[in-house]
Parts: sequence; structure tokens; C-alpha cells
Amino acid sequence: MTQPRLMDQAIVAARRDLARERRRGEVLWVTIPFGVVAMLLIPMAVGADAPRLRELGPGLFWVIVLLFGVLVTVRTTAADTPQQRDLNRLIGLDPAAGFVGRSLASFVLLLAFEVVVGLATIALYDVSLAGWFWLPLILVVAGAGLALIGSLAASIAGNLATGPALVPLLVAPLAVPLLLGATQALDGLRLGNSILPWLLLMVTVVLVLLIVGVLTARPLQETR
Repeated sequence: MTQPRLMDQAIVAARRDLARERRRGEVLWVTIPFGVVAMLLIPMAVGADAPRLRELGPGLFWVIVLLFGVLVTVRTTAADTPQQRDLNRLIGLDPAAGFVGRSLASFVLLLAFEVVVGLATIALYDVSLAGWFWLPLILVVAGAGLALIGSLAASIAGNLATGPALVPLLVAPLAVPLLLGATQALDGLRLGNSILPWLLLMVTVVLVLLIVGVLTARPLQETR
């Protein structure tokens, strides 16, 4: 029998994770609504000054995406139990494919979160939509980067006794260049500046994370 290709295995793993999420509904019914509520509460804390909110909106959006994106990665970590890892070995799932599959599933969930919270941000903060045609690309690249960071952090934390509790501590510093690029890209759109250097930074981060995650997937699994 021919061994399935890495991407075929990754898609199967991603579908499994998304099916699990569909049954539980944690992201759809808990994480996304809480993200919207967080964006709704911030104006109450800082005041209803429209120009100020318009200026703060993009930065606050990315902070919320990071904070609640961690919940998505923790969800993935919690699902990666020893029994699940034993099953993956039994069925011959390539650890690299498992990493890519988890990242794909997290990316889909994070992208849904970004879209819903982004629409809420536009409505609540009257954010400028200058250069709107770049926004989907920025959201996709940022979501892919955060998903890869979360999967990599989950793989590392799975080898430690404290497990999921360490995921936020690992995600936050790794996400700094990605969120810096995303925030500066949105500011560049608002001010009419070129965003290509920031997009290049984000794409570079995504590629590095993908390469590191794939190359370390098997060694990290073998140490568990």
C-alpha cells in the first residue's frame, strides 16, 4: 500500500480536529462571542471619544486576536492527549502531517474569529477601510502565523509536565514580530504608506515557523 502524502494526512488530521470542534462548539459559541464582548467593553473603559477609538481600534483588535487565539491553541493542546498520540502512531500518522493538520484546523478557526471580531471592530470603532483590498491578505497571513505558533507551542508544551499552562507563555513572545507586522500594516493602510515590508516580515515569520514545525515534529514526538 502506498504511504499517503504528507498533505493528504494533514488534511485528514485537520478535518478530524474541525469535526471535534464542531461537536464541542468551544470556539464558535464561547471564544468568538467573548472576543466580540471584549471589543464592546473596551470603549466603556476608555470613553466614547470617536477619534481616539478610531486610532486605537486596529491595535486593540490584534491584542484581542492574540489573547483569544491562545484559547484556540490551548484547545488543540488539550485534545492532543497521550491516547490520541498513541492512536496517531498506531495508524502511522506522520508527526509532521499532524503538526500541519493541527495548524490548518487552528488557522480555519482563527480566521473565523478574525473575521467576526474584525467586523465588530469596524462597527464599534469606525475604523478606516482605506486599502481594504489588502485586509484579507493581512488576516490570512496573521492567522496562519498564529496557528503555526500555537501548534509549535503545543508540541513543545506537550513534552513538559505543566503542559497547556505554558502555551500562553510560549505563544506571546513568538507572536511579537507577527503582530508588529500586522499592526504596522494596518497603520500603513490608514496613513497611505507602503505595507510591503511589513507583509514581507509576516510572510517570512510564517515560512520560518512552518519549516521549524515540520522539522521538529518527529523529534518532539519521540521525546514524549
